[in-house]
Amino acid sequence: MLVSTIVNAQQPLTLKDALNFAIENNATARKSRLDIDRGKYKTQEVRAEALPQLTGNASLTYNPIIGQLVVGDQSFQLGRKWNNNAGVQLDQKLFNQTVFTGLKAAKTSESYYNLNAEFTDEQIIELVANNYYQVLVSRQQLNVIDTNIKNVKVVEKIITNQYSNGLAKKIDVDRIKVNLTNLQTQREQTINAVVQLENQLKFSMGMPVSTAVNIPPDELKKIGTLPEMADTINTSGRIEMRLLNVQKDLYTLQRKAYAAEYYPSLSLTGNISVTGQSDKFDLFSRSGSAFYYNASAIGLALRVPIFNGFATRSRIRQANVDIRKADEDIRERTNSLNLAYENAKIQLKNNINTIKTQRQNVDLAQEIYNSTQNNYNNGLAALTDLLDTENALTEAQNSYTQALLNYKIAEIQLIKSNGNIKSLLK
Repeated sequence: MLVSTIVNAQQPLTLKDALNFAIENNATARKSRLDIDRGKYKTQEVRAEALPQLTGNASLTYNPIIGQLVVGDQSFQLGRKWNNNAGVQLDQKLFNQTVFTGLKAAKTSESYYNLNAEFTDEQIIELVANNYYQVLVSRQQLNVIDTNIKNVKVVEKIITNQYSNGLAKKIDVDRIKVNLTNLQTQREQTINAVVQLENQLKFSMGMPVSTAVNIPPDELKKIGTLPEMADTINTSGRIEMRLLNVQKDLYTLQRKAYAAEYYPSLSLTGNISVTGQSDKFDLFSRSGSAFYYNASAIGLALRVPIFNGFATRSRIRQANVDIRKADEDIRERTNSLNLAYENAKIQLKNNINTIKTQRQNVDLAQEIYNSTQNNYNNGLAALTDLLDTENALTEAQNSYTQALLNYKIAEIQLIKSNGNIKSLLK
C-alpha cells in the first residue's frame, strides 16, 4: 500500500521506500523465494521414497495356441485361451541408508535456499542503493550545469550590450556564445544520462520503467559523523559464510550417500491378485464359464552389494575433493570479507575528509567567481579570467558531488561488511 501510494501519488521516493519496493518486486528476489518452495517440494519428493509404495496392475491375455504339459503318455493343457489378472503390489523400505541420507540432504537444501534468498536480498539492497545515489549525483550535476547556463546568459547579455556600445570585441561575443552552446549540449547529454540511470534504478527495483519517480535531492546530503568502526569483524555470522558452510554440509552428506552404497537394503513386499481363465471371451460375464482364483504373498527382499568395480570408492573420493575445495572457499571468503571491511573503513575515512575539503573548495571557487565577475563588469578583468573561474567552479562543484557519492557507496560497503545492510530497510 505504501509503495502504491508513492508511485500513484508521486510522493517522494526515499531510499528506504526504494529498497522495500525492490525486495518485494525485484525478479531475482522473487525467484529466490520460489526456490524456497522448490526446496520444500524436493524434500517431500525424497521423503516419499521412505513411505509405502503401492501400485496396481491389470492384464488381459489371449492365447491362440495353448501349451501342453506332458506327463508319461498323457498331456495336459496349460491354461485356457483367455486370461485376465488384477492385483495390488506393496513395497516398504525397512532399511535403506541411501534414502535416509537423502532425507537429511533435502532438509539441508531447504536451509541453503533460505540463506540464498537472504543473500539475494542483500545483493539487491546494495545494487538499488548504489543506483539510487548515482541518480541523485547525475541530477546534482544537471543542477550545476543549469546554474552555469544561467550565469553565462547573464554574462552574454552584458557582453552583447557592451558590444553594441563599442565597449567589447566581436570575439568576446562569439566566445561566450560558444561556451553557452557547449553548456547546453552538455546539459542534453546529462539529461539523457539521468534518464538512463533512473531507468536502471527502476529496473533494479522491479518497477516498470515507464513509471515516473520523485526522488528527494536531500537524500544525498545526509552525511553524519563517522560510525563506530571495530578493528575486526565476526565473519562467521555473515550470510556468505553460512552459505558456504551449508554447501560443505551438502558435500558431506553426498559423501555419506555414496558410502551408503556399501550398506545392504531391506524391504517388505506384499501382493494380492485375482486371476481369471476361460475358453471363451466371457471373463466378465456372471453366467460365463470363467474360472477365478486368488493369490497373495508377503516377503522380505534383501539386497547386499558385493562388488561394483570400485565405482563407489571413486565417487567417495570425488566427494572428499569437493569437501576440501569447500574448506578452501571458506578460508578465501573469510579473507575477502576482512579485506572488504578494511577497505570500506579506509574509503569512508578518506571520503569524509574529501567532502570537507571539496565543500571548502566549492565555497572558495564561488567566492573567486563572484569577485572575477564583479571585476569583469567593472572592466578590471578579462573574459578569459571569467571563463576560467567559471570552469574552476564547475569542476569544484562536480568534485564535491562525486565525493558525496563515493562516501555513500563506501558507507553501504561498511554496513554490508558488518552484516547489517538490511538495516537500510528500516
